[in-house]
Amino acid sequence: MALPLPQLLKIMVDEGGTDLHITTNSPPIIRVHGQLRRIEHPSLSPAETKQIIYSILNDSQKYKFEENWELDFSFGIKGIARFRANVFMQRGAVAGAFRRIPYEIWSFDKLGLPPVVASLSTKPRGLVLVTGPTGSGKTTTLAALIDKVNNERSVHIITIEDPIEYLHTHKKAMINQRELHADTKGFPQALRSALREDPDVVLIGEMRDLETIQSAITIAETGHLTFGTLHTNSASQTINRLIDVFPPHQQDQVRTQISMNLEGIVTQALLPRADGRGRCLGVEVLLPNAAIRHLIRDNKIHQIYSSMQTGQEKYGMITFNQSLANLYFKRQITLDLAMGVSHNSEELNEIIKRGPSTISSQLKATYTTSTVGVGAGAGAGAGAGAGAGLGTNPGTNPVRGKQFQDY
Repeated sequence: MALPLPQLLKIMVDEGGTDLHITTNSPPIIRVHGQLRRIEHPSLSPAETKQIIYSILNDSQKYKFEENWELDFSFGIKGIARFRANVFMQRGAVAGAFRRIPYEIWSFDKLGLPPVVASLSTKPRGLVLVTGPTGSGKTTTLAALIDKVNNERSVHIITIEDPIEYLHTHKKAMINQRELHADTKGFPQALRSALREDPDVVLIGEMRDLETIQSAITIAETGHLTFGTLHTNSASQTINRLIDVFPPHQQDQVRTQISMNLEGIVTQALLPRADGRGRCLGVEVLLPNAAIRHLIRDNKIHQIYSSMQTGQEKYGMITFNQSLANLYFKRQITLDLAMGVSHNSEELNEIIKRGPSTISSQLKATYTTSTVGVGAGAGAGAGAGAGAGLGTNPGTNPVRGKQFQDY
């Protein structure tokens, strides 16, 4: 007989995992430190997967799922954690993926983010983007930024999410969180009405299409601090993605808008630690200065990386290779891994040859001690360089002590 979902989720949390997968002809599978492991449980039949997943759906969600064959939602289990879920059909059977969302919103120090990232929350207006592959902790970083605004500024924050993951309470700021299909019918409608709701800060859970990106740029342009996410792997790629979604005849205008309103891009990836005890954060930070804004307007995006290299000490910018070298010098990742995930391994090799003295002060100030707990995006590992081998015996991959758990 299949274990109920709350019990399976508790096993995942107790094992230090971040994701639970329910599918047919397999035992439930959890992800720990980026790697998938089967738990000790009989393989699930199609009837059992449906029973497990339907046990947490209300009638409205069941109807919506049976209409669309997929469903996003979030929920909490008292005493365990909150979870983000995606339920879908595969080979005619019900399946689901459940992501753990900690109740606690972590500080920038705990997340291993450089101090310059925290400064983005103090911007009065403009567009701030957190990017990276699935499972790189984008939502966790955004939650930390929003929490800092909430603690320090008397402003009105509106978030538009699919679904709501981290729950924020009113602190110094007032915060309204809107969830797709529960509080609004879609991102475009919510973004159109956001400007009529007297916001100071707007968070867009995912900038997934032209209309959403256009709305985000407009909101930033009208004097609001706007946070958003994209699935891109570098700052330059992010700028290209923003521009390329628009038709050619609009791209010159969009370049001008981005050059004037972009305030920062944080690109991140989670990398397996050299000691096998969790993962650590690699990060790239772009903070547009006059030179970079000029390059964006003139469609010279390929030259931005050079400006980032020369603007590290003066402006606090960080290249991904600098971040990788810093992690390697601190023995947090292996040289092979650093070379494997680098976008320019030759440059990384040169940085490493020159030694730790070349690392920027921003990176040297980054909190690097392993931290307690697991971030919402800390375990998906899809783009963080971790292997995804399936361990058949949970005992072969023991849970580590709390001081070594993931970001």
